[in-house]
Amino acid sequence: MAAAVIFEKSRTIDLRKKHIGPSCKIFFSHDPIKIVRAKGQYMHDENGCRYLDCINNVAHVGHCHPDVVQAGARQMEQLNTNSRFLHDNLVLYAQRLQATLPDKLSVCYFVNSGSEANDLALRLAWQYRGHKDIITLENAYHGHLSSLIDISPYKFHQLSDAEHNPFVHLASSPDVYRGKYRADHADPATAYADEVKDIIEKVHKKGGKIAAFIAESLQSCGGQVIPPMGYFQQVSKHVREAGGLIIADEVQVGFGRVGTHFWAFQLQGDDYVPDIVTMGKPIGNGHPMSCVVTTKEVAEAFMTSGMEYFNTFGGNPVSCAIGLAVLDVIEKEDLQGNALRVGRYLINLLQQQKEKHPLIGDVRGCGLFVGVELVRDRLKLTPATAEAQEVIYKLKEDYILLSADGPHRNVLKFKPPMCFTMADADLVVEKIDHILTELEAALGLKLSTTVNTENECRKVSLPTDENGHRYRSGLVHSRGGSLQQTKHLAYMQHFVKQLITDVIDSGGDRILWKRLFSL
Repeated sequence: MAAAVIFEKSRTIDLRKKHIGPSCKIFFSHDPIKIVRAKGQYMHDENGCRYLDCINNVAHVGHCHPDVVQAGARQMEQLNTNSRFLHDNLVLYAQRLQATLPDKLSVCYFVNSGSEANDLALRLAWQYRGHKDIITLENAYHGHLSSLIDISPYKFHQLSDAEHNPFVHLASSPDVYRGKYRADHADPATAYADEVKDIIEKVHKKGGKIAAFIAESLQSCGGQVIPPMGYFQQVSKHVREAGGLIIADEVQVGFGRVGTHFWAFQLQGDDYVPDIVTMGKPIGNGHPMSCVVTTKEVAEAFMTSGMEYFNTFGGNPVSCAIGLAVLDVIEKEDLQGNALRVGRYLINLLQQQKEKHPLIGDVRGCGLFVGVELVRDRLKLTPATAEAQEVIYKLKEDYILLSADGPHRNVLKFKPPMCFTMADADLVVEKIDHILTELEAALGLKLSTTVNTENECRKVSLPTDENGHRYRSGLVHSRGGSLQQTKHLAYMQHFVKQLITDVIDSGGDRILWKRLFSL
C-alpha cells in the first residue's frame, strides 16, 4: 500500500530546517531517509524502498501492529478523557502490568514518556525520606528533562562548561570489557559495587544523604553494557543501608526484550527487586505513554508532601487500551520467546564473525539487546569510531538501519522490533561480514590468532596483557605494498571526512573531537 507524500524530500528538509529546532538531530544528516510507512520490522521511504529496522525498540511488537492500531482506534471512537474519572481500562491495565512484576511493586503512576517517568521516580525518591543525593552511572542517559540531564553524563559530558550538580555522584559503569574491572578480575561485581559504597561514605562525610541509586538494568546509550551478576544486589544493600532507594530504568530494555525474563532487572536473580521501576518506549509501541511502578510504602510517603499528583494524559483510556493490546500481542505471538531464540542465534552469528574479523573486539547481549564493540587494537581496545560509522552508512546503502553508541560511538547497537527473525539476522550479519572484510583489507588488518568465545550475558577467561587485563586476540597490521597503502589512505580520508561531518552535526561533541584528533 502506497503512502501519500505531501512534499518532495528536498522540500521536507527545507521546512525542517526552517521550523524545527536545530538541536533536533536526524539520522544520516548528509542524506536523511524520508520514511512514509512501516510494518513489522520494515520501514519504507517515499520511493518505496524497504529498510530492515534493527534499531527501533519503540515499535516493540512491530511497526503499526494491527491489533495495537485497532485497540487505539476503537477506544478513541468511544472515549478519551483524564484519569480523574473512573474507567476500567486504567485499573485493568495496572493489574495486568503488575502481574509481570514482583508482588511488592504494586502501585502505578501513568505518565507519557520515559523522561517523565524518570523525573517522577526522582520525586518519589526525594520525598521518601527527604534525602537529596543521587548516584548514577558513567555514560548513563535517563531523559531530556532538566532533572534528568543532571543525572545523564552521556549528555552533560559533552558540555565543557556544564555546571555539575553537587547532589549528583557518578559511579563507574559496570563494564567488564572496557571498564576499570574487567572479565579477568576475580570479582568485578563486588569491585564495582564497592565504588558505590565509597561514594556513599564520602557523601555522608560531607553531611549529605543518599536519596537513590538510578541505573538502566542494562546500559543502552552507554554501549550495550551487561553488568556482572550480583552487582545490583550488592549496590542495593549499600544504598538501602544508607536510607536510599533503588530505581531500575527499564525504558529501553523492558517488556521481554532480554528473552529469558520480562524485565531486564530480573536477569540478576530473584533476590534483587528494585524499589521503583520506570518504563517507556516499548510500552505503547509508539504511542506516547509510560509508567512508574513502586511499593506501597514509597507511594504513601509521596502522599505526605500534601501535593496532589495529576497528569492530564497519563493513564487515559486510549493509552491504556493500547498498553493492554501490546501485552496481548507479546503473549499471543510469543515475542519474548522469539527474542530469546533469535537473540541467541544473532549472538552466535556475531561471535563467528568475531573469530574472523579483527575489528570486532567484543560481542555481548541478552535476547534482542545486542552490542558489537569495534576496536582497532584488541590489546589497547582503541575505539574504532570512524569504522563503526562506516559500517552504519554502508548498511544504509544496503537498506539496513543500524546505529552506533557508547562513550566512543563505536558499539553497533541491535535493538530491533521483537518480530525480528533469524532470516533478518542472517541478512544483516552477512552484510556486516562483507563490509568489515573490505574495511580490514583496505586498512591492512588481520587477526594474529583466533579465539573461541561464547556469550549470553557472559564473559570468558583469556590470557592477560602487561597490565594484568585478559585480552582478546591482538590486531596486527600486514605489510602490504603500495596498493594496500593507497587503499588505506583513501579509507582514512573517508573516515576523517565522516567524523568531521559527525562533529558538525553533533554541535561539537567533545568525544568526537578527541577521536578526530587521534587519527
